[in-house]
Amino acid sequence: MSSKAPPKAKNSASKQSSGKSRKSSSTSTGAGARTKTSARSRAASGKTAAAAGGTRRPSTRRASEQPQVPEDDAVKPGAAAGRSKGARAAKDAKGAAGAKARRSGKAGTAHKSAGGAEARRRKKVPTRVNGFAVGDHVVYPAHGVGRITGIDERAVADQTLQMFVVAFEKDKMTLLVPTNKVDSAGMRRLSSRETMDAAISTLRGRARTRRVMWSRRAQEYEAKLNSGDPVAIAEVVRDLHRNVGQPDQSYSERQMYEAALDRLAREFAAVDNTDTEQAATKLEDVLRAA
Repeated sequence: MSSKAPPKAKNSASKQSSGKSRKSSSTSTGAGARTKTSARSRAASGKTAAAAGGTRRPSTRRASEQPQVPEDDAVKPGAAAGRSKGARAAKDAKGAAGAKARRSGKAGTAHKSAGGAEARRRKKVPTRVNGFAVGDHVVYPAHGVGRITGIDERAVADQTLQMFVVAFEKDKMTLLVPTNKVDSAGMRRLSSRETMDAAISTLRGRARTRRVMWSRRAQEYEAKLNSGDPVAIAEVVRDLHRNVGQPDQSYSERQMYEAALDRLAREFAAVDNTDTEQAATKLEDVLRAA
């Protein structure tokens, strides 16, 4: 009897385990069915809500696969909004253009008024100061004969100075000379006919060449040339001139001679109212005849 008891216990244990497995499988099967049912119910409720709200899921098809909408149907929904925006933009642009035109008009008026004030100020400047008038020929020692083209006022170091505007046409240079510094600057009127005749007489005289080094003589000639005195300039031309049969001039002597001859010829032409080249030719003829 004791030997048969264990098999029964073994059979009862196996039955219990199989019953538990069948119960667990049935439980899992019921849970899976309930999960599928709940998922289907949620999907159905989502479709119902989407249908009620009128929303659609975005299409995942490519742009080439999208159905072609007629142009009239595509434009009609936003046409009114586009026209209203375009009208507002045009109105804003028109207003900005009008404001800009008003500002430019004001600026132009201010510029015209400033220009008128400048013109009135310049009109008040006299045309003759210290015996010099606009259009007169003058002699500036370091540059020779020039012509006054205007009398202007310039601001220099917080001061307003009245100046002669002197133009040297051959040198293409313009010089500003303060009207109150004319005497100290050495600017003078053209020489008289008597002074020019004295310069011609000097050219007919005998050359006076000192036996000193050229550097010393060059300094003396330069001082006479910058003095602006036509008689002194005529002495430089006479001493450096070389006739046929005389030793040739050096390069420095030739340069000094041409500068002195040009300076004297320009004043002679201004006094005689002739051309500078004709005046230079006449002076050289006097030198050759001496």
